[in-house]
Amino acid sequence: MSKNRPFALSIAGLDPSGGAGILADTKTFEQHQVQGLAISTANTIQTDCKFYEIEWTSLDFVLRSIKKLFKNYTIKSVKIGIVPSFFYLNEVVSLIKKLSPNTLIVWDTVLKSSTEFEFLTIENQTDLQKTLSKIDLITPNYEEILQLYPNFISEKLWVKNELPTAILLKGGHNHTALGTDYLFLKSNLIELLPTKINFRPKHGSGCVLSSAIAANLALGYDLKTACLEAKVYIEKYLNSTSTLIGYHYV
Repeated sequence: MSKNRPFALSIAGLDPSGGAGILADTKTFEQHQVQGLAISTANTIQTDCKFYEIEWTSLDFVLRSIKKLFKNYTIKSVKIGIVPSFFYLNEVVSLIKKLSPNTLIVWDTVLKSSTEFEFLTIENQTDLQKTLSKIDLITPNYEEILQLYPNFISEKLWVKNELPTAILLKGGHNHTALGTDYLFLKSNLIELLPTKINFRPKHGSGCVLSSAIAANLALGYDLKTACLEAKVYIEKYLNSTSTLIGYHYV
């Protein structure tokens, strides 16, 4: 008899191509032997190569959904994807921490899609920092980190211990060391080296990586190990096909 699986929740958009959003997240959860739950923040019309339309789910509906799921399930981790505003994000994160303070939250900082559709703009840095302080890990790429923290690299905020949350800076756009990720934990910097040199780009790869981290956290791994294990998983995913839609396997 198999052991009971921990629960992980994805709060993200619905991508009908299955390459990103809650469909990609629940596929990833399943491959990690984690029981996946999902709440949609938006319905979209898109393919792996083009974004057409989006209809956001009302915040009230999402919050009611969160309350019901947390009442019925012990949710170990939550992965958050696209949201229409930082107010929306803050309300979601605040409710999760109120209902279950020990639940770990990973936010995939999707400011725009891989097909260049912009979801979110940063308007108030103070509000942003307050929200991020309630999140356990964010997973920006190089473009996103500079939107979140314009002086992140020049001022070395991690050295000053001024980061409100842990950050996994993804290396897909790291021109000096392609594929090398950097995990910032308080004042500690951990370099995550790639195991392969060449990778095929994939639609929704950021969703898969962040949900793999959330799955590993639900399984009880610490943050460093969760990121290391997720890196192995995403590398397999990136090279699973020659198309923009990848296959999930361990």
